[in-house]
Amino acid sequence: MDKIRLSARLQAVADFVPPEARLADIGSDHAFLPAYLVQTGKINFAVAGEVVDGPFRIAKNHIESANLHNNIYVKKANGLDAIDVSEQIDTVVIAGMGGILIADILKTGQEKLDSITRLILQPNNHEDTLRHWLVENHFTIVAEQILLDADKFYEIIVAEPESTNLTKLSKADFRFGPFLSREKSVIFRQKWEKELSTLDKILLRLPEEQAEKRFEMLKKQAEIKEVLS
Repeated sequence: MDKIRLSARLQAVADFVPPEARLADIGSDHAFLPAYLVQTGKINFAVAGEVVDGPFRIAKNHIESANLHNNIYVKKANGLDAIDVSEQIDTVVIAGMGGILIADILKTGQEKLDSITRLILQPNNHEDTLRHWLVENHFTIVAEQILLDADKFYEIIVAEPESTNLTKLSKADFRFGPFLSREKSVIFRQKWEKELSTLDKILLRLPEEQAEKRFEMLKKQAEIKEVLS
């Protein structure tokens, strides 16, 4: 396997991995992320977990063909079952899944999180649900990033075990992101302006008699306009 080149989305995830981390990439697909991190010398140990047989075999073949099998262990396992305590994993990446599924993976394997010092999560949707799970389970969101890759918006949430200096999140923080909503980057504005446009189209098609539904849509629009102001 030639030297890996990551997509903009995975490169952003890779940038949040600490040097010398002992990494578990859950739902690793082709194992591109751990392979890149080992090839570039940022880390020297990783576990690539994949529950589906096809991607598992592809990942295993990629790692073996790149002669990285002494550094990256590809496992067929469900969620955090890929992590063995003896491996001293300290960083977990879960990228490219829905926020509800990521939260469920974390919940199901919660006993494996005791030694984890950083979670790097990239949900494709339901980011608010994932933020709620993190806060409710004593993780602090320490960084966020939003990017546009192949015409899709992606958010990355980085969380660490809570410290004594916790900042309580507001309802808007959960929905829009405590860092993202303060930075208000160009891409952040693009995402939520697009959402405003989508809600406009829904309202145009929504009959006047569906007052409750229309109120809900208008409320969502007001919240977006407030965060963009």
